[in-house]
Amino acid sequence: MNSHVLRCIAVFFLTAGLLIAAEDPGKTASSHTLTIHADRGTHTISRHIYGHFAEHLGGCIYGGVWVGPESSIPNTRGIRNDVTAALRKIKVPNIRWPGGCFADDYHWKDGIGPREQRPPLINTSWGVVVENNHFGTHEFMDFCEQVGAEPFICGNIGSGTVKEMAEWVQYLTSDHGNAMAELRKKNGREKPWKVKYWAIGNETWGCGGIMSADHYANEFARYSFFLKNYGDNSLYKIASGGLPQDYVWTETIMEKWSRTDGWLQGFLGGFSLHFYAVTDWGKKGSATKFTENEWFTGISKALEMDQLVVRHSAVMDKYDPQKKIGLIVDEWGNWYDVEPGTNSAFLYQQNSLRDAVTTAINLNIFNNRAERVKVANIAQLVNVLQAPILTDTEKMILTPTYHVFEMYTVHHDATLLPAEIKGEEYSFGGRKLPGVTVSASRDQAGAIHVSLCNLDPNRPATVSAQFRGASPKTVSGRVLTASEMTAHNTFANPNAVTPQRFTDARIAKDGFSVTLPPKSVVVLQLK
Repeated sequence: MNSHVLRCIAVFFLTAGLLIAAEDPGKTASSHTLTIHADRGTHTISRHIYGHFAEHLGGCIYGGVWVGPESSIPNTRGIRNDVTAALRKIKVPNIRWPGGCFADDYHWKDGIGPREQRPPLINTSWGVVVENNHFGTHEFMDFCEQVGAEPFICGNIGSGTVKEMAEWVQYLTSDHGNAMAELRKKNGREKPWKVKYWAIGNETWGCGGIMSADHYANEFARYSFFLKNYGDNSLYKIASGGLPQDYVWTETIMEKWSRTDGWLQGFLGGFSLHFYAVTDWGKKGSATKFTENEWFTGISKALEMDQLVVRHSAVMDKYDPQKKIGLIVDEWGNWYDVEPGTNSAFLYQQNSLRDAVTTAINLNIFNNRAERVKVANIAQLVNVLQAPILTDTEKMILTPTYHVFEMYTVHHDATLLPAEIKGEEYSFGGRKLPGVTVSASRDQAGAIHVSLCNLDPNRPATVSAQFRGASPKTVSGRVLTASEMTAHNTFANPNAVTPQRFTDARIAKDGFSVTLPPKSVVVLQLK
């Protein structure tokens, strides 16, 4: 190749670079510094922070999990094989069931025994459709066992009775000596199950009974007293929280728990918080058709989770400085308008790169607040709200949310490493947000994992990281991003947004440097 041709090529690339810079000056990378205290890890990130929620709502259970043993869709005892395999891959630690609002209309004895003899009911909470009760207690426990997840039961306090819930505990967990254990054996399960997590009602301020905090505190104590431990099964009882910003409700429950007479001591294991990132309940917006303004407001709303966790934790700290009681964020996620042409009561929505970023934001928050946050459950498991999995008869796709959960499995039961990040903010329309969020942990083998999320959809972010108390020698990673903020997986194109190998990280003195693509989630491993 002669010198003239080389000069022409050089001029071409220089001109192209200048044009790109002139057309999009915002592509200049933002700058950030990160300090990771590898010498200060004391708290464990519970794997149960990565839990899921499955309600009898739309296509979550029927079609999403349960197809029946006679279905042509590959299944094991009626439960979809493709869904259970996908859930095993992300190491789902627990599944909350049967609701949600549905839980306070659900009577568990209608869902046991021969399926053809189970009485149907009308699902008044979601679509006024007929619920045939073919997926009941035994099917749910089978599903949990196939997935390898712990069951998380939400009991009916709204339309149920103390006796009904107490007998459900007996049916599931007692070995012998009572009618419920014998009934379970009659229905095909000889040995009892282990069921640790029990929510005493759901959203009892609303669909769970329209109660006041004081009234609910009394009901919680009454129900809890009669829910007994059988054999070596130990119940972890979870109280219903109020509306997201109802700190008075939290104060009421915690104050009664802490009284010197101890009438709630020993009963209360966790306190529930629900929060959906919705900017306008009247018009939630599309899951896949949105502008940067909607991107920004959605990201901003997701970041509110941290303030909620901090403020509820502060109330809990007042009465429980030793942090005996866990904060249980057992419903969280994005809620958009349903997909066009679908039943509005079924809450079926798509899932884009924006959902991946907000998932990473929330999981980073839960990781960093692991001293108090012990369980969390994204809503919901399949085909409803911010679902990791979508199905269409025999077809299944994994959403960007699913892929973030898979990337973050490295944090399960790892030691939290405190991390501090400082740098340029993401600005839009005169408003500002943090540019990058982060969490870090060390696993039992000694590897350090750092999860970073660049919130800015336009600019890369350079991060210069320094360790205190560690000197890793190698770094590798994976990234989840796409060219468009609205990118999403479809049944026609199921791999539009999937994790890729990431190579733009380098070991530096006492740390590393990394350049994060715009609107991306990156997880690094350092050894």
